[in-house]
Parts: sequence; C-alpha cells; structure tokens
Amino acid sequence: MKISVFAVSAIAVGKHNVKDERLDQVDKITRSKKKTYVQLEAVGEEDALLADAILVAEGSRADLVLKDLEFVETRFDRAATEQEKAILNKMKAALEKEQFVSSVDLDPEEREMIASYGLYTMKPVVVAKNEELENPDEVLARALSVSGYISFFTTGEKETRAWLIKKGITAWEAAGSIHSDIQRGFIRAEIISFNDFIQAGGESAAKQQGKMRLEPKEYVMQDADLTNFRFNK
Repeated sequence: MKISVFAVSAIAVGKHNVKDERLDQVDKITRSKKKTYVQLEAVGEEDALLADAILVAEGSRADLVLKDLEFVETRFDRAATEQEKAILNKMKAALEKEQFVSSVDLDPEEREMIASYGLYTMKPVVVAKNEELENPDEVLARALSVSGYISFFTTGEKETRAWLIKKGITAWEAAGSIHSDIQRGFIRAEIISFNDFIQAGGESAAKQQGKMRLEPKEYVMQDADLTNFRFNK
C-alpha cells in the first residue's frame, strides 16, 4: 500500500513497518524466530495521485482542498455536458465548505465520470493532529484503518506475521495475499479469533477449547484473525 504524506515532515518518504501491539502479543506467546509487521510505502506530495490514501497535517487540510477546488473550477469551463457541469457544481459546493470530494453523494455513473480527474480528496484522507504526529506508528496504523484495510496474522515457530488486506475480502482472497498456489488449492481456513488466541494462551490451548473454526472460502476475514490455510499442493 502507498500513502502520500502531504505536509507531514514527521514521516519520511520510504518504506515503514507499521507496528501492531496485537502482533506483539501473539509473538510473545508463540516465541517465533522472526516477527514481521505490515509494511507500507510513504510517498511525497508529487506522487499523491498514485497513492492509495493521503495523510495530511491538520494545518494543511485547507491547502489540499484548495488544490481540488482549483481543478474543479478550471474543469467547469471545459465541461462537455450539462451532466458533467452538475457534478462539478456539487463537488465545488462541498469543497467551498472545506469538505472532501469523497463526502459528496455521487451515484456509480457519476463516480465513473470523474474517475479520470485525479482529485486528491476523492481518495481516503487522514487528517493528523500535531500531537498525533509525535507517534508516527499510531498515525500510520490509523491511516490504514481509515483507508479500509485490516490485517490477519499467521504464526508458528519460524515466523509471526501480519498480512495487509482490504476490509471485507474473503478467506479465498486473503489466501492469495500469501501465495497464488495457496489460493488456487484452497480447501479451508483454520481461524482462531485474536481474543480467543490470547485468552487461551496460544494455538494448542485454543484448539483444545474448541476455539478454532474451519471456514469456507466465502468466509469474510476479520481484523487480527489468526489464520492457517489448508490447501492442495
């Protein structure tokens, strides 16, 4: 995942591990040889339109809105249809109130019409308060959540790892985030919820307590699920 940092000097451009206390708790129980957090890439303002989300400092929120407002006003003069003008007017009204384009009520056809505009605030935007920026890990974790991402965990002797996925995806889709072979040969997902894993004190105890579930490929993954995929090799 890529996130654009807009006027946020506290977070350097480059790759960042997003620390997760829940993964730390799992690793403390499992005592794996390796622990791997979710990783995201922070890019600069110039690459904002290529990013999945934007992180902006509270004091620069208006500057971000202004960029979109300037585009909308310029585009209005070149609008090809009355329908496009109507959409632009709706967005302009919101932006003049310092609201993001993502808050505008648009139907699927209207969204398709503006998809090529490259508007900044059509993306998920996370506004960080100055005091929040003292803890970049927490800000980046919130950015992931606001952008619609969750993670599931795998754990064992070799590694305890967090895997980043979009909220709402199925177990079959999540299997593909590890390897296409696992997705292709998917049989079932062995799932232990995070709370059950911690309360039981690990995988073996959770299984003995009947807390492990066998879920089909249609199962919708939940945040911090402890997961093991059964698949045909």
